[in-house]
Amino acid sequence: MKFAQMKRQVENLFALADVKINGTRPWDIKVHNNQFYSRVLADGAMGVGESYMDGWWDCEDMAEMSFRTQRADLENKMKPGAGFVFALLQAKLFNMQNRARAKRDMHHHYDIGNDLYKLMLDKRMVYTCAYWKNAKTLDEAQEAKLDLVCKKIGLKKGMSVLDIGCGWGSFAKFAAEKYGAKVVGITIAKEQLTLARELCKGLPIEIRFQDYRDVQEKFDRIVSIGMFEAVGPKNHRDYFKMARRCLKDGGLFLLHTLGSNVSIEAASPWVDKYIFPGAVVPSIKQVGAAIEKLFVMEDWHNFGQYYALTTVAWWNNFSKHWSKIRAKYGERFYRMWRFYLLMGSGVVKARQMQLWQIVLSKDGIVGGYESVR
Repeated sequence: MKFAQMKRQVENLFALADVKINGTRPWDIKVHNNQFYSRVLADGAMGVGESYMDGWWDCEDMAEMSFRTQRADLENKMKPGAGFVFALLQAKLFNMQNRARAKRDMHHHYDIGNDLYKLMLDKRMVYTCAYWKNAKTLDEAQEAKLDLVCKKIGLKKGMSVLDIGCGWGSFAKFAAEKYGAKVVGITIAKEQLTLARELCKGLPIEIRFQDYRDVQEKFDRIVSIGMFEAVGPKNHRDYFKMARRCLKDGGLFLLHTLGSNVSIEAASPWVDKYIFPGAVVPSIKQVGAAIEKLFVMEDWHNFGQYYALTTVAWWNNFSKHWSKIRAKYGERFYRMWRFYLLMGSGVVKARQMQLWQIVLSKDGIVGGYESVR
């Protein structure tokens, strides 16, 4: 295909989202390398992401550009590329989130450096969607989210809580300090483990390096905040069986997860390669099938609109402090992280992805569950 044809084809594609190539509006794309056109046509979304990392194009308002392209469903109008087809085939044939792969994948994202996350996140280091209902700052919004979780599970002093995928211990520390809970947090990211233990020192908290499949004790409450995406469709049922096994009768389990509008087997190839290897955002259908005959769904709360605000806040922190870590991470990482955070903001703002908090009980709360918002 001649260059002029390729250029026109890509221009027409982005025009569906009212995004102009070399236009003058903040959400328009400025192309620096004409190979951009052939790369997009050949590799689809992967080509868009990698060419941005390589400096082939720029966009002043990446979040708005993402919102527009997502609302127009451009990714599904692009050629998927051989990499995505191969990833789908792998996902169908193999368990891409088995024990060995899970440890490798968590290391890829969460062990890249606590220094990065300390600069990017709020003071409690919460790396999940914040709750902005009555908050004005990221710190306020994350504390509101942690408190919301505690209220939804009816947390009381002395209760035992399992935190599956505890991160840097933000929920565990909050629950112990504010509610007097005793918490066991589990993670398979070693850098997280070290810092979480340090941050939770002196509190009734145990932070373990442990796969969720190996937990055997029973707890009054269970929470899983932003970890379920890494479980993978082939393991959903086993994950909920573990949760039921470990939850005491009359207890509550809160699942906080990103949500997909459609059931998928594998993530976007760019996200899988560069950001969250092995992560697959679940659908309502997938969650529903996995909890059937194991749990009663007491409450399902969608506040995906707040994830867009959260990722922009993370980006603002990251860019503000970039000079402190530039030498360690480099320019390509900077562009990769900008693409990840701001494109993610647009995806959720466009309602192509959701954020769910789901409250589950083993056999149903007699008299009903009162929703908390």
